[in-house]
Amino acid sequence: MQRSAVRPSPVFLGILALTVVGGVLAAFGDANSLGSSDEDPMLIGGIFVLVVAGWAASLTLHEFGHAFVAFKGGDHSVVGKGYLNLDVRRYTDPVLSLVLPLILLAIGGIPLPGGAVWINRWALRSRAISSWVSLAGPLSNLVVGVLLSLSVAYIPMAEGLALGLSYLALLQILAFVLNILPVPGLDGFGAIEPYLSPQTREFAAKVRPWAPLALFALLFAVPTVANVFWDLSGFVFRAVGGDSVYANNGGYAFMFWRH
Repeated sequence: MQRSAVRPSPVFLGILALTVVGGVLAAFGDANSLGSSDEDPMLIGGIFVLVVAGWAASLTLHEFGHAFVAFKGGDHSVVGKGYLNLDVRRYTDPVLSLVLPLILLAIGGIPLPGGAVWINRWALRSRAISSWVSLAGPLSNLVVGVLLSLSVAYIPMAEGLALGLSYLALLQILAFVLNILPVPGLDGFGAIEPYLSPQTREFAAKVRPWAPLALFALLFAVPTVANVFWDLSGFVFRAVGGDSVYANNGGYAFMFWRH
C-alpha cells in the first residue's frame, strides 16, 4: 500500500495540544471577572494561548490547503518541500509570518496573511486548478471559522471557552475576507490571475510586493475603508452563526495589555 503524502508533523500536533491547553484554561477561568479590577489571570492567559496557538494552527491549515490542492493538481514538488507535513516552519519566515502578524493583530485586530508556499504553476494541469490552489487557503479559514462558530452556538461549553473560540472564529473570517480581495499579492487576485492578459499579469507582478502594504495602510489610516472591511467581515461572521458579543469580549480578553 502506498504511503500517504500527507503526514502531520509533531510540530503541528504540538500546536494543537497547546491550543487545547489554552481552551482548558479559558474554560476554567472566571468569565464574570472580565472588565473588572480583578480579572482572572487564568481566563486571560487561557484565551491568549488559545488564540495565538489556534491562529498558528489555522495558518498551517491555510498554507497546507494551497499545497494539497496543488499536489492533487499536478505539482508534486510540494512533497519534497515538506508542505504536506503540516509543519508551520515550512511555510513561515519568523518575522514576516509570526512576529509582524501578531504585532498588527495586537494593534488593530487585523490578521495579516503570514505564510507562503511556492507552487510550480507550470506543473498544474489547468487554469481552473491554479485558481483553486489560490482559493484553497482562504476557504480553509472560512471552514475553520464556520466550524468554530457553530461549535459555540450548538455545543454547551464554559463561557470563557466560548469567548476565546468566538474571537478565534472572527479572526478566521477576517482572514478570509482579507485574503479573498482581488489585490495583487493576496489569494483573491491569484484566483483570477490565470484568466488575465499577459500585460495585466506583468503589471501585477511589479506591484505585488507593495499592494498588500498599501491595502493595510488604507485599512489603518482611512476610516471609511476600515469601516467597509469591518462591516463586511461582521456580516459574514454573523451569517455563519458567529456571536459578535462573545467575539468582542474574547478580543477584549486577548488584548489584555490595553486594560
